[in-house]
Amino acid sequence: MGKVFLIILISYFIGNFSSAYILGTVIKDKDIRKYGSGNAGATNALRVFGPKIGLTAFGLDILKGIIAVSIGNHFLGYNGALIAAIFVVIGHDWPVFLKFKGGKGIATSLGVILYLHLPTALICMAIGFFVIYKTKYVSLGSMIATILVPIVGSILNRPFNSRFLICTLILAGMAIFRHRSNIKRLKNGEESKFGQRVN
Repeated sequence: MGKVFLIILISYFIGNFSSAYILGTVIKDKDIRKYGSGNAGATNALRVFGPKIGLTAFGLDILKGIIAVSIGNHFLGYNGALIAAIFVVIGHDWPVFLKFKGGKGIATSLGVILYLHLPTALICMAIGFFVIYKTKYVSLGSMIATILVPIVGSILNRPFNSRFLICTLILAGMAIFRHRSNIKRLKNGEESKFGQRVN
């Protein structure tokens, strides 16, 4: 139990490293949570601060997912990696240091899946980017990619890995929950499209 608690704690606080918030504060002297959608994630950073900061935040969020899962794997093997996967995303989505107002966990989840099962990550990422390219809706592409991870992973993982399925279903559930406002805007035709800058 001691190792499990340590993995949960380390992963959660790694998730608390909010790239969009830190880059916006240091480089632009702006709190990302007060602009655009108010979300402290890479997509909002891209819209508010432009591609350099947005893509840097995206890359750093992927990296923290990889780091957390690798630490979990080091301490407790595959089960430790799965525990870390869930809690690093929880830390990103609900960071205590930002009063639980974080991002939506897509980039961090991508980092997690890149470590856990690279083929699944690459396929779902390609589909997600294709949806974004065709529709210009980042949120739609992100949600579709995340929903597909448990399905694609179950098909590609041989023998079937129930632990991976449960973990990725939890991650997909959190992603959909965090995108509630986006889903509403998509239904109403009010969602911002990729490339639109906001103030």
